[in-house]
Amino acid sequence: MKRDEMKKVMQDWRVIVMVVAIVLALASIYLIPPAFDKGVQGNIQLGLDLEGGSWIQLEYQAQLVTFETRENPETLVQGLTRELDAEVHLVEPDLVEIRKPFTREELEPVFASLGATITRYEVGVSEETADTVKRILEEKINRLGTRDAKVNTLTTFGGASRYIRVELAGVDMVTAQEIVGQQGRFDIRIQTVGDETEHVLYGDSITSVGLPTQQPPGSNQWGVSFTISPEGARAFRESAIRTGATDNPAAHEIMMLLDGEIVYSAPLSPDLAARLKVEEVRNLYASTGAGEFGQNRASVLEIHLRAGALPVDVQIAGSGSVSAALGEHFKMMSIIAGLVALLTVGLVVYYRYREPSIVIPMLAINTAEIIILLGIARYFTQLDLAAIAGLIAVLGTSIDQLVVITDEVLHEGKVPSPNVYLKRLSRALGIIIVAAITMIIAMLPLALMDLSSLRGFAIITILGVLIGVVITRPAYGKIIMAILSR
Repeated sequence: MKRDEMKKVMQDWRVIVMVVAIVLALASIYLIPPAFDKGVQGNIQLGLDLEGGSWIQLEYQAQLVTFETRENPETLVQGLTRELDAEVHLVEPDLVEIRKPFTREELEPVFASLGATITRYEVGVSEETADTVKRILEEKINRLGTRDAKVNTLTTFGGASRYIRVELAGVDMVTAQEIVGQQGRFDIRIQTVGDETEHVLYGDSITSVGLPTQQPPGSNQWGVSFTISPEGARAFRESAIRTGATDNPAAHEIMMLLDGEIVYSAPLSPDLAARLKVEEVRNLYASTGAGEFGQNRASVLEIHLRAGALPVDVQIAGSGSVSAALGEHFKMMSIIAGLVALLTVGLVVYYRYREPSIVIPMLAINTAEIIILLGIARYFTQLDLAAIAGLIAVLGTSIDQLVVITDEVLHEGKVPSPNVYLKRLSRALGIIIVAAITMIIAMLPLALMDLSSLRGFAIITILGVLIGVVITRPAYGKIIMAILSR
């Protein structure tokens, strides 16, 4: 291709859009934020398969029960709460969520005594509760700085969410269980006599939590501020007065427990004890100590205050891990598989056209498409084995569509006139767009559902198809026209 022709091609808006997309993708991978120290991977998040790590599957200790009754559903909920000594929430007029493990046989006589009949029983929680648990787990994981993590809700055919799966890349099983397995009820208690304590309030009474700060500002003393609800403030003041903590703070420590284990313990400050004698206090501050030790304790306490209380109990139903060595092996094999696929595609295209000036642009467009795809996908999904399968599928689909364009614009090995070329190119792009829409429709359910790694495969495939239709196919049409016109 002559220099003037190349300059003309590079000035075409389709080619400019593709070049800009490549530059932005490379910046996304290596510059936002700077990640040169991470090697070829850059900012791309690797999944459990490639980086090694652990996964834990949690089962909700709750049931969704559909019922029939002639009584007021609210009255039934109150009765169930009293008889079962459990949290019971009305999800729909004929559906309740019982947040405590019971069998259907155990529940049927209780419902019957309250004038109701069970019509359907399913272990799990409602979509709203599952979303809340997922948000809490994600918040805790993010606060701990575990970047390469996924939390997926697993929904049954009946619509209940029975399990939630957490994948933590680069984290060993012991640490994973510390991060996820200890999620449970956050309980604030007050010391009464000796080592005895009494319950004051649960984590759901905490309405907001501040960041770890130094009090007073500029000092070396760290702590976390938090706010409790009006009901919680009333219960806190009553307990402090009744136990004598307002008169003798040193003898009545305030304890915070997560699943029965103490995560914080300290006496009331004299100022707070004096205020509680005359008023309810909603804004509290937990001091954690001085220096780096105090700061670290404040960070951990903040996590517990923010995410310590799940709305429903869970237990570990399964777990597993991938060793770092095996993850490295999978990573290397994935790179080899990608290179072999690209080389094989190049040989097949060369065998068809016997013209390097056609094969090289095809492979260059293919490579550009993968770069753009990775630059965008890093914001949506991790790169695991399923996602790499999606990349290889995109690579094959891309070459197939480029062959369609090349064959469509050629006629008996000759380049048609510009007008005829544009008509044939438009027809080829029309075929590609229809195929792309079909592919997107097929992949959309997998992308929207929480099906673990299959979701990554679907997202990669959809993004690859969209990038091809919007960016790389139009650019290739302009480039191949200039090459064939020689």
